Amino acid sequence: MAEYVERLWHPEDAGGLSRKDRAPGRYLAYVPDELGRRLPTLGAGAQAAAEDALAVLARADERIGTRGRYLNHLLIRSESISSSWIEGNRITPKKLAIAELLHHGPRTALDVVANVRATEAAIADLADHGRPITTSDIVDLQHVIEPRLQRGLREEQNWVGGAGWSPLRSAFVPPPEGEVPRLMVDLARFVTDTSGNPVVRAAIVHAQFETIHPFIDGNGRTGRALIHTVLRRADALRNTLIPISTVFAGDTDSYLAGLTSYRADPPRLDEWVIGFAQAAELAAGNAVRLSEDIAALDDQVRDELVRFRRDRGLSPAVPRRDAVVLRILDTLASDPVLTAESVTTRMGASPAAAHRALTELAEAGILGRTKDEKGRLICWTADRHLALVALTERSNRVGGGDTPGRKSRLGPALPEPSRFGAARSGPTAHGDGRGL
Repeated sequence: MAEYVERLWHPEDAGGLSRKDRAPGRYLAYVPDELGRRLPTLGAGAQAAAEDALAVLARADERIGTRGRYLNHLLIRSESISSSWIEGNRITPKKLAIAELLHHGPRTALDVVANVRATEAAIADLADHGRPITTSDIVDLQHVIEPRLQRGLREEQNWVGGAGWSPLRSAFVPPPEGEVPRLMVDLARFVTDTSGNPVVRAAIVHAQFETIHPFIDGNGRTGRALIHTVLRRADALRNTLIPISTVFAGDTDSYLAGLTSYRADPPRLDEWVIGFAQAAELAAGNAVRLSEDIAALDDQVRDELVRFRRDRGLSPAVPRRDAVVLRILDTLASDPVLTAESVTTRMGASPAAAHRALTELAEAGILGRTKDEKGRLICWTADRHLALVALTERSNRVGGGDTPGRKSRLGPALPEPSRFGAARSGPTAHGDGRGL
C-alpha cells in the first residue's frame, strides 16, 4: 500500500541557505505502491478515453507513414524545446538546429541537443518489445541525458517545487532514497511484462516514474523518453514519435493536478489517464498537421527553385533527379541547417558542388545565410521549415491552433508569417523542476 514516511530535515551543511531553509523539522515523503504486472481496472470513462486516444495515435501514425522517418527528429526537437522553456532555458528551433550541426553554441542549446539525442537513442535501444527493460537501462538513459552527473540512482532525499531549498517547503517529496531501487525494479518489470492498452501503460509508467523521481536531475526528460519507449514497444506507434509531454508543458497546472490525482489516497487514476489521453490526441493532431505542412512546403520550394532557374536561364530548369540541389531540398525537413561540409559528408558531393548548390538555394530565397558576430558565414538555414517546428511546438503548448494576436504564456512568441502560408489559427533542490 502507498504510504507517507515521516523524515527529519536537519541540514548538516547549511551554508548559503536562508533562515527558513535552515530550520529543522519533520516532513512526509510519499512511497507509492508497486505496480506489479497487471493494469489496474479503470472506470468506463477513462477506458473509453484511452481507447479513443489509441485509435487517434494509430490513425496519425498511418497518415504520416514513411514521412515519420524525418518527422521524428523534428517532433523530438519540438518536445525538447517546450520542456526547455518550462525549465527556464530560452531556446528556439533555429538556435537548437545550429548548435546540433556545429557542435557548439550556448550551453542551453547544447543541453537540449543532448536531450534530443538521448531520447532518440533510448527509443532505438529500448523499443524492441522482445527485450526486457531493466533498472540499468533506465539509469543508462538518464546518464546520457545528464552526463555531467555521476551515473546511478540517487542516494539522498530529493524534493520537487516549493518556495525554498527545503523539503519542509516543497510541493512534493518523493520516496526516501532507500526505497528507490525496489520501486525502479518494479517499474522496469511493469514496462517489460504488462499488456493492455499502451496509452494506459504509458500514462502509468510516466506518473510512477515522476513520483519515484529516482535521479538527482534529469527526471523529467527521462520520464518523457519512457513515454515514447512504451508506445513504440507496444507497436502503438510504428512510424512516428508523438510528443505527448509537450502538451503537458503548455498547462503545468493541469499536469500537476493529474499527478496529484495519481498520488491520492485512494488514487484517482481515471483523472490522470483521461488527461493523458487528451494530451495524446492533441499532440497527434499537431504531428499530422506538421507532416502535411512540411509536405506542402517541400512542394512549394521545389517549384520556387524551378522558377528561379527558369528566370535565370539555367538549363535544365528542372534539375536532374540526382542533382545535389534537389537532394538538399529532399532533406530540409530533417536537416534544416547545413554547411558545405555537412552536405559533402552526407551526400558524397564534392565541396565545390555542395557550395554551388547551397549558394543557388540561398539566391532563390529558399535558404537563409547565418553569420557569426564577425560577419563570417557559418551555415545556411531553412527558416520556413524551422518556423513550422516552432508553430507545432507552440500549438502543443497553447492547446491546439493559434489565435491571431494571442500571446503564449510559455515559450517564444508566434513566429512571423512567412511566404509559406500564415500562422495557425520554481527551481527544485536536488531535482529538476516540476517533473516536466
